[in-house]
Amino acid sequence: MIDYYKTLEVSKTATQDEIKKAYRKLARKYHPDMNPNDKNAEQKFKEINEANEVLSNPENRAKYDKYGEHWQHGEEYERAQQQAQGGFGGFAQGDFQEGDYSDFFRNMFGGRTEGFGRGYGRAAGKFKGQDIYADMELSLREAAVTQQRTFSVNGQNIRITVPAGVYEGLQIKLKGHGHQGYNGGPNGDLYITFHITPDSQFERDGNDLKTIVNIDLYTAVLGGEVLIETLNGKVKMKVAAETQNGTTVRLKGKGMPIYKQEGAFGDLFVSYHVTLPQNLTDKQKALFEQLKNS
Repeated sequence: MIDYYKTLEVSKTATQDEIKKAYRKLARKYHPDMNPNDKNAEQKFKEINEANEVLSNPENRAKYDKYGEHWQHGEEYERAQQQAQGGFGGFAQGDFQEGDYSDFFRNMFGGRTEGFGRGYGRAAGKFKGQDIYADMELSLREAAVTQQRTFSVNGQNIRITVPAGVYEGLQIKLKGHGHQGYNGGPNGDLYITFHITPDSQFERDGNDLKTIVNIDLYTAVLGGEVLIETLNGKVKMKVAAETQNGTTVRLKGKGMPIYKQEGAFGDLFVSYHVTLPQNLTDKQKALFEQLKNS
C-alpha cells in the first residue's frame, strides 16, 4: 500500500494548505519537463499526482484515512456492513467486524461471491473508476487566448481546448477520462484545476488588468502621448497636462477575455508613475528655481 502522506512528505495532520504547497513543490521538482527521459522522475511524478488527487479533496481524504487504499469503495463496505448487521440476504449478524476491510474488498474485486448472500453477491464489484485530479499551469498571456493542450493520463494522450479567460482555481471536468471502472463499471472522471502564474507587467483583478507606466516630468506637466502595452499590442494614449503621479486611467475592453463569454473583455487600468529628471545642468536647475519662485 502506498502511503499518500509519505509520498507528499507531509504528516497526517497536515492542513490543506500544507498539502497544496507540498504537492506544488514536488510536482515542479519531478515534472517530466524538468527531468527529460528520467523514468524514475516520471514514476515519482505520477505517484505525487495520485496522492494529491486524494489528499487535496477533504472528503476523499477522510475516506482514505478510514479505509486506506480502498477508500473509494468505503461506501460499498458500509452498505454491506449495514445489511449484514440487519441479517439481509443471508448475512449472519456480526459477520463483519470493524477492520475487516481487506477481506471484504478482496472478495468484491477478486470476483468471489461466496459468503455474500442472495442477490448482493451477484451485483458486487461493479463500480465507477477512481477520479483523477490534475493541475495545469498557464501564464497570464496563455490564459488570455483559446488554445489546445495535450497531456498524458493513464498512458493516454488527451487533447483539450482551453477557453480564453480561465482563472486561478478554475476546475473543469472531463467525464470518463479517469481510472478504468471495476468489473464493467464506468470510468472515473478527470478534474483539471488551472493555476495562473504571475505576470511581470500585468496584475490581474478578476477580468480586469492593472499596469504601471512611467512618464517623464515634462510629459506629466505639459501633456503629450505615451505608448501603452496591452495583451494585444501597443496603443497610443494622450496624457493630459498637469497629470499627477499615481493618476489612473481606464482602457475599456483591454483587459482579460471573460471566460466563456465570447467577445466580452475586462478593462485595463493604467497608473502613471512620474519619473524625475536626473543629472540636471546648472542652467536647468536655474530654470526650476525660476519656476519655484514665480
